[in-house]
Amino acid sequence: MDKIRIGTRSSKLAMWQANFIADQLRKQYPSIKVELVNVTTKGDKILDAPLSKIGGKGLFTKELEVQMLNKNIDLAVHSLKDVPVELADDFSLAAITKRYEPFDAFVSNKYNSFNELPPNAKIGTSSLRRRAQLLNIRPDLTIVDLRGNVDTRIKKLDSGEFDAIILAAAGLKRLGYNDRITEIMPPSLMLPAVGQGALAIEVLKSNDEICNILKFLDDVETRAAVSAERAFLKVVEGGCQVPVGVYAVVFGSKVTVEAIIASIDGKNIVRDKITGTTDSAEQLGIELANRLLNAGGREILTTVLSQ
Repeated sequence: MDKIRIGTRSSKLAMWQANFIADQLRKQYPSIKVELVNVTTKGDKILDAPLSKIGGKGLFTKELEVQMLNKNIDLAVHSLKDVPVELADDFSLAAITKRYEPFDAFVSNKYNSFNELPPNAKIGTSSLRRRAQLLNIRPDLTIVDLRGNVDTRIKKLDSGEFDAIILAAAGLKRLGYNDRITEIMPPSLMLPAVGQGALAIEVLKSNDEICNILKFLDDVETRAAVSAERAFLKVVEGGCQVPVGVYAVVFGSKVTVEAIIASIDGKNIVRDKITGTTDSAEQLGIELANRLLNAGGREILTTVLSQ
């Protein structure tokens, strides 16, 4: 192979991610030319509606898959949290990169921490997962949908529309916004989205050559952790439109998975954790999902999906 074409969305964060993978490939294979191909997705086109109302996961991946099928690109780089837990039969995740920063960031110009927020503070987030967990702790908060890229969201905060906004810390750090992070929200306060902080490289399953080329980017510990998280999500059938948080951590040969299922208003929440060996990570995610569903999560999700 003398050239690799990477499909990417054109947002700053997507471009950073694609360029990061391109640089890794160039270092590993100096003789292969690597180029980026911009693709606009449905999630990029519809910016005036909450993600939960326009289709959840797949919004940022479908058009890239079409480009792969049409042989216009060789691979696509995604934030793993945007990738559906079940891919179409033609595709696979050839590599999942080492997780960078899995947690959410509290960003405010007025308050030094989440705990400092006054009664009825106005918080911006596009995520039902974040909304539910925030309201579980602080039911007085006013949560307002916040769409757009990272720059747009920060501008809305700076213009005074919000007392604070919640964003993925990984995206802020990758774009050089470390100084805008007021507080990293610990998992005890806010469990992250499935795969948050990791990048996924999607390919055509039949393309053995590109699969072999990408093997060096696959991080074993991260893959074990996110396989547990994605297995959990697959069982509860969650997407952007369901308030589910899950986080797995690998220590040596052990993995611990913690998860929640919550109602959108945060009033009902079930939470649990499980520990086992990394080689049974996927099964642990499945077991934890069934445990939470049986502990009241099924009723919560039924209510959420009927709203």
